[in-house]
Amino acid sequence: MRTGEPLPALGDVLAALGTGVWHWDTASGEVTVDAVAAGLLGLPAEPATLTQAQVRARFHPVDWNEITGIIQLAVAEGTLAEVRIRIMDDQNNVVRVARSRSKPSYEPERKAYVLTGTLQEVTEPTPGTPAARSAVTGDWRRSREAFLLDAGRALAEARSTQEVLRVAANLSMPGFTPDGLAVFGVEGDRLTIIGHHGHEPGADSAFYMPLDTDYPAAEVVRTGRAVYISSPEEYKARYPLTWPLAQRFGRQSWAFLPLTASGRTMGAWLAAFAYPVAFTPDERSVLTTVARMLAQALSRAGTAETEKELTEGLQRTMMPKLGPGIPGMDVTARYVPTGGGLQVGGDWYDVIPLPQGASGTTSGGGRFALVIGDVQGHDVRAAGLMGQLRIALRAYASEGHRPDAVLARASRFLHGIGEDSADLRFATCLYAEVDPATGVLEVARAGHPEPVIRMDDGTVLTRPTAGGLPLGIDPDADYPTTRLILESGETLLICTDGLIETGGHDLDSGWQRLREILERHHGTQEELADALVQAVHGPSSHHTTGPLADRREDDIALLLLTRQGAACGCGAEDTAPPPVRRTALTVAQAEPERVSVARQQLRELLHDWDSPDQVDSAVLLLSEVLTNVLVHTDSDALLLAEVTDGGDGRRIRVEVTDSGDDLPHPRRPGELASSGRGLLLIERLAHTWGVAPRGRGKSIWFELYEPRNGDGPG
Repeated sequence: MRTGEPLPALGDVLAALGTGVWHWDTASGEVTVDAVAAGLLGLPAEPATLTQAQVRARFHPVDWNEITGIIQLAVAEGTLAEVRIRIMDDQNNVVRVARSRSKPSYEPERKAYVLTGTLQEVTEPTPGTPAARSAVTGDWRRSREAFLLDAGRALAEARSTQEVLRVAANLSMPGFTPDGLAVFGVEGDRLTIIGHHGHEPGADSAFYMPLDTDYPAAEVVRTGRAVYISSPEEYKARYPLTWPLAQRFGRQSWAFLPLTASGRTMGAWLAAFAYPVAFTPDERSVLTTVARMLAQALSRAGTAETEKELTEGLQRTMMPKLGPGIPGMDVTARYVPTGGGLQVGGDWYDVIPLPQGASGTTSGGGRFALVIGDVQGHDVRAAGLMGQLRIALRAYASEGHRPDAVLARASRFLHGIGEDSADLRFATCLYAEVDPATGVLEVARAGHPEPVIRMDDGTVLTRPTAGGLPLGIDPDADYPTTRLILESGETLLICTDGLIETGGHDLDSGWQRLREILERHHGTQEELADALVQAVHGPSSHHTTGPLADRREDDIALLLLTRQGAACGCGAEDTAPPPVRRTALTVAQAEPERVSVARQQLRELLHDWDSPDQVDSAVLLLSEVLTNVLVHTDSDALLLAEVTDGGDGRRIRVEVTDSGDDLPHPRRPGELASSGRGLLLIERLAHTWGVAPRGRGKSIWFELYEPRNGDGPG
């Protein structure tokens, strides 16, 4: 070409240099190639428009996946995209290696990448040639960074050793991917196999060896330095004694790298290749970085698995087995850790067989105690105190003490433990002695949530019980006892506050959530326990987040006790008695505040009553009768309320008994009188009522009939 002559066409220059041009539009999925590029792809040497699938079939799968990542990175950084591509034939053999350089762009309105670039063949030894394999051509730095980011993210998300090994086995390194992996660990003075990939089952049995063995992985653990072997001849020359272990796998190159975490070499990582690898500085850098990330991931997974094993061991040791069935009773328990820290806290439950005649009774064997409690805190100290307190409670109960005495001794015990410690702890607890024959429960409570009764028809009542301070606060605290009766078919629920308040709930909203589960449930007791836990920790629990959503979650412990139904259906007429709801409550002269508790109990008993006006009337009449006893007598009032179904509709009967001898009688109060209207209200609002002498004392009762089909009171 002489000076002053016009320049040749660009296409002619590129063709003379053996460089083709290709254009790719991801929106249309079309790839346009010139004659040179078509020839490089193994197609007839003429311009053509191909589909994306046709081009992808000509590329090595790994290289195709790298192209998309490199294009996105180049667009984000505004730089060139350079990539190495292995061209495959119809039999999936590599026929040539090409290099592509392009300047991609992104069109937001079409959501498409568009690139025009060059394609040029590069010389590179094919697999099987001596270990003079050059470093990866193309944009090595971009490929490496993209790979390391993906590998780091995947290893960081792995939660167990098996997950880490699975991620490591699926790593596709840029340009040189091993087909055999092994992770070695150390047990004492021996090298062990933690996991492997690309080897037949049982291949790891030969690799359990002392650390002083002349084996590359053992040398790496001893010295903390990597070992790179580029050929079988080099392996045989450097490690003749252990060469037979590697020879049978038919690999061509090996890299043994130390797994170092917190300055300690915890093992070694083997990456074996089916073709020779030169292990250039760039390749060694990638392998070293992967080994460091793998060591960190294995260290985290090992710590998590150790904590889990410790947690499960503590739970197995501290949580009792319910043992054989109790005649006439069904007991179900659940314990769910919060999942934080060591996943163990201060919640516990226990079922304790009691000696014959416990609590001063003369009944035979079969009595037992239910205990549930929560030690303050969520750490190892809380777990340790929980274990000590549980053992102390079991010892006091086995000695035959009454419930109040058991809790008083336990409080003194916990207070004594904390006197010499700056970290004072307290514990809430509920202790209930159960007589399976009669269904009588003697309950003592130390700052713990009150028990809940689920009746046979699904009605749920919170049973108010007397209580004292949490254990460990006052060594001289008293714990009064409340007597409850569990009727046939009824279920007692006692739990720690974690079941109530998890999800940001307070006591009110938390109980409402549990009440809905208890009332709607139809199934076995085991299914009910699972449903309660699922409502708090299940997938749908986030739909019922409470007002205190930032509150820390707590452990959950719960016990369900059901008294089996007494009706067997074996009578002459084989008819079951009508369903009955019943609640009983004592209002003492010194506890006038329990009148409000009685009103709430009655409202809960009538939760599904058709007429809200009748519910209000029943509550008003109950308040009048109880107040009359407290004002005009010196005795306590005993409330008994029953809902029955006689076939013609439901009715509520409320009866209040006291030990006073004076019978009430209607009278006409003056206009300004402050009393005397109680019986007038009863006579006006109740369907029927009466006063009955009871030997020593009397009872006043009234009944209301539920309206049917919208009818008013009869």
